[in-house]
Amino acid sequence: MTDLVKELIAKGIAACSDAKFEEGVKYFDQALANDAANIEALYNRGQALSRVGRLEDALSDFEQLVKIQPHNPSFIGDYAVALHLNNQNDAAEAQFEIALKLEPKNPYRYSSRAFFKDRIGDLEGAIADYDQAIALDPEDAIALNNRGIIEEKLGRKEKANQSFDKSNELIGYKPEQNQEAQPNTTLPPITAEEKPLTRAAVIKSIFTKEGFKDFVSFSTNLLKKNKK
Repeated sequence: MTDLVKELIAKGIAACSDAKFEEGVKYFDQALANDAANIEALYNRGQALSRVGRLEDALSDFEQLVKIQPHNPSFIGDYAVALHLNNQNDAAEAQFEIALKLEPKNPYRYSSRAFFKDRIGDLEGAIADYDQAIALDPEDAIALNNRGIIEEKLGRKEKANQSFDKSNELIGYKPEQNQEAQPNTTLPPITAEEKPLTRAAVIKSIFTKEGFKDFVSFSTNLLKKNKK
């Protein structure tokens, strides 16, 4: 990677960090004009394009990433999200399945597919995937919380409360000690300060609970844009 490309990518990431996504896209465009297969530029441009509602263009970038690294479950998972946001749910489901097969013991893969299934109305399927995620990582407060939300949708109040109670216990939240606080039944707030992944995160494919928070924020924001 040349110094020019590095500089352009850094400027693009900085712009997106300030929620200037259109500006970020321009920097990534310039970087890719000089290095068409640059993974970092493609990934960040895909996210930035999504943030400004250019979902088909974003899908193209994520598709290219998967072609460059066809066995990278992180890219495949993001490609699945992009397909979903472009109303290609059958293709999205197939990609989620591929990502899961590549990492069958990674709870994040089940949580990702569960989130998708919830969005398309397959609530029982979503609960089954959250069950798998929790079995692999019993301390995943996010998966417990999200499973509780779906159980609540299905009218299973007792099971929902059990999931919420366990999630609250894991994060140290005690409702009885904070009467003004709302119950932990929603996802973390989405802010404009969310940053695109850095080169290290892209190349090393770090899979953590924080990564799922990013996925939730990423796809939830895009879904809101797509419905406008």
